[in-house]
Amino acid sequence: MDIKEYGWDEHFENEWRKNSNDCLFPGRIIADYGQKLRVVSELGELTVNRPLNKHGNFVQPAVGDWVALEDSAENQLVRMRFVLPRKSKFSRLAAGIEVKEQVVAANVDTVFLIQSLNRDFNLRRLERYLVSAWESGALPVVVLSKSDLSDNVADKIAAVYSTAPGVEVHAISCVTGEGIEGLKKYFTKGKTVALLGSSGVGKSTLVNTLAGKEIFKTQAIRESDSRGRHTTTHREIHLLPEGGMILDTPGMRELSLWEADTGMEVMFGDIEELTMKCRFNDCRHRSEPGCAVKEALKTGELDIKRWENWVKLKKEQEYLEGRNDVKYLLQQKKRGKQLAKFQKNL
Repeated sequence: MDIKEYGWDEHFENEWRKNSNDCLFPGRIIADYGQKLRVVSELGELTVNRPLNKHGNFVQPAVGDWVALEDSAENQLVRMRFVLPRKSKFSRLAAGIEVKEQVVAANVDTVFLIQSLNRDFNLRRLERYLVSAWESGALPVVVLSKSDLSDNVADKIAAVYSTAPGVEVHAISCVTGEGIEGLKKYFTKGKTVALLGSSGVGKSTLVNTLAGKEIFKTQAIRESDSRGRHTTTHREIHLLPEGGMILDTPGMRELSLWEADTGMEVMFGDIEELTMKCRFNDCRHRSEPGCAVKEALKTGELDIKRWENWVKLKKEQEYLEGRNDVKYLLQQKKRGKQLAKFQKNL
């Protein structure tokens, strides 16, 4: 099997020389089933156990990662030794109480941010996805699906362009075939495209359309609210017949930001600059005199909904940073107790 078809290139070859030895061989994770991972290598497809994270410092592997594998002759099992440095990663705050990162996709070249044109279209949600996409290091592309179900496609495309200048936008229909040909330019040998979006926007249908066969079972939209129903249950990479790979992901009910400094600067750099023009450095943009933000909102230079979304995302960032600080302090306190106990025993 030629691993170059799966994205092995000079970058990973150089990283491999720095970190590997003759006992190891490379592979790419193409599916995640929880404790089991499917990996493609020069030996073919393999099933590997997810490594235990005993010490908390092991980089947890994700779909798209290139990893070092070791063939164990003793028990005829292939073991994963480490994850190669990533080119890009799309992350979010994992669900639950614990503050931790969930890597949704790694080493992706292009991210298709998919919204359907019937009931899923939401510019504020799209801004959130774009912040995460720019942060990931991959190229974001907006794909508006189910164009056959919308009467004002042109207006919605224009709204997206105004929200995300410089980002390519494609309106498609897997029913009529409209716009599908325009997506094929992103799929070349060794390139990976990830599909991200809410449940039921048509990600699995798009995979089937591009692959030319039914890889995933799809479900019809509900007549009651025109919403699609969840199909994909795990993250998986598929090699397309004409070259390139597509990474389908389960629909996200919620995308909580993890790291967003670069993404926020790209998406809201104008607002960041505006806040610096206020008369007072600690301006809260409420009733203070000389507030540049209030003036921009009054004149219409700044859209109120966009401003409210920026405020919401900034609060999320600050909350997450605060939780991370608390987590770090608790970890330091725990380590201090362990060290004191160890010294006492000595």
